Amino acid sequence: MFVAPDPGRMRLRTAARAVIGVGAAVALAEVCGLSLTASITGGLAALLALFTVTDASVRRQAVTTALLPAAGFPVLALATALHGVTPLRDAAFVLVVFCGVYARRWGPRGHALGIFAFMNFFVTQFLHALPGQLPELYAAVGLALAAAAAVRFLLWPIERRTPPPAAPAPLPGRGLARHTTRQAFQATAACAVALAVGQVLSEDRWYWAVGTAWWIFVNTASRGETLVRGFRRVLGTVVGVAAGVLIAIPLDGAPVPTALLVAACVFGIFYTAAVSYSWMILAVTLMAGLLYGLLGVLDPGLLVLRLEETAVGAACAALAVVLVLPVTTHATNDAWIQRALHCVHAATAQATARLAGSPTADPAPHAAELETLLARVRMALAPLVHPLSPFRARKARAGQVIALLDDCAREVRGLVAVAADPDAGHDARLAAACWRVEAAVQALTAGERELQDSAAADAGAPPAAATGPALAHLQGLERALNELATPLGSDPKAPFAVSA
Repeated sequence: MFVAPDPGRMRLRTAARAVIGVGAAVALAEVCGLSLTASITGGLAALLALFTVTDASVRRQAVTTALLPAAGFPVLALATALHGVTPLRDAAFVLVVFCGVYARRWGPRGHALGIFAFMNFFVTQFLHALPGQLPELYAAVGLALAAAAAVRFLLWPIERRTPPPAAPAPLPGRGLARHTTRQAFQATAACAVALAVGQVLSEDRWYWAVGTAWWIFVNTASRGETLVRGFRRVLGTVVGVAAGVLIAIPLDGAPVPTALLVAACVFGIFYTAAVSYSWMILAVTLMAGLLYGLLGVLDPGLLVLRLEETAVGAACAALAVVLVLPVTTHATNDAWIQRALHCVHAATAQATARLAGSPTADPAPHAAELETLLARVRMALAPLVHPLSPFRARKARAGQVIALLDDCAREVRGLVAVAADPDAGHDARLAAACWRVEAAVQALTAGERELQDSAAADAGAPPAAATGPALAHLQGLERALNELATPLGSDPKAPFAVSA
């Protein structure tokens, strides 16, 4: 995690900005004389605003941030009003879960608004907020969002200097074939069962089971991804509980050291989120323990209960993805890989046109999209390459697919860099090489029979010698695409050996 790449120190800057934004939100609440409950609510609202708003442009980020109260305030009012009416509260919570997940079909904005709505219901359970506290909770959330927006868009506008790549659009489909619809039913079923079982364990802290089930479904798209994320969440919680015993309990809510450690946890959440889900959950769990210390209710039994509720939520999520409208890992993998391959072709075609003198051709956006798609492919294939995966053949096949797609991305980056050089000349062989790349992509996105035929045809056809950097990148790309025909066209259950 500490040696993971951080191009442009983006993770470091985002994490540091989050600490400033959350700190400013809590400070504003304290200056305004709001209660500790309101201050914590405001801090969490700022954290969510900085963490979940991931639109591709700064303008869209600002609009989504401005819309967060529209999603959060009604849910906050509903949750506080139903605090003492258990059956209605539980039914409302499950309804919020369904709507929050269903909203993901509208891309990053729906994703952010759905999470914010869910977490406002969750926070009222965490803090046991009552209807009489609603005005100051509204004030705290409003101040927090204003502080987070000021830090993000005025004080430290990172995205204006380095615009983030657009998040890949959800996988297509209609009705129950749409992934977000299936996931909405899965998450609802998981959270409903987690709520019931969680209340058997604890009438006061049952919401941790629901929260676990909810967050396991965030940014997953298949049965395998969800199962792996559940495992990592339990692992992070175990280590976080141990850290809570060693750190949070001895502090016993001492304000200054607790505040400093909460700030460190906020930094850790943002710094590790992109590279290690387990590390992020460790930071979340330790921060929860520290907040319980501030509220004066922390003890070892509470941390153990936190672990038990997490295990319940993870088990419910695992059962839901297996039993409720399951989305197979293979189908999801294939969809993301095909999108990445089409992006490879688009970037190649634009780069070749640029080298041919076209003033409008621009391969850079496609290259940036390819990077985000490859990150999504790695996430989709993670269950197959996980150290505990028992499927050795599939593990080897998935590992080779990742390696070859990384080769494709490297060649595309090199080709884009050459195309950006205004002095780069145009070789007549570039067009022919680009056509061969297009043919290779078409073969890879065809049926299994075509893939096997392509692999057999290309096995003994070495590429011609390259004489220029652009042509060398195109031929390297063609070679990687041809080699992809073997793992993508073979039977997933058949033995598989990685070529040297």
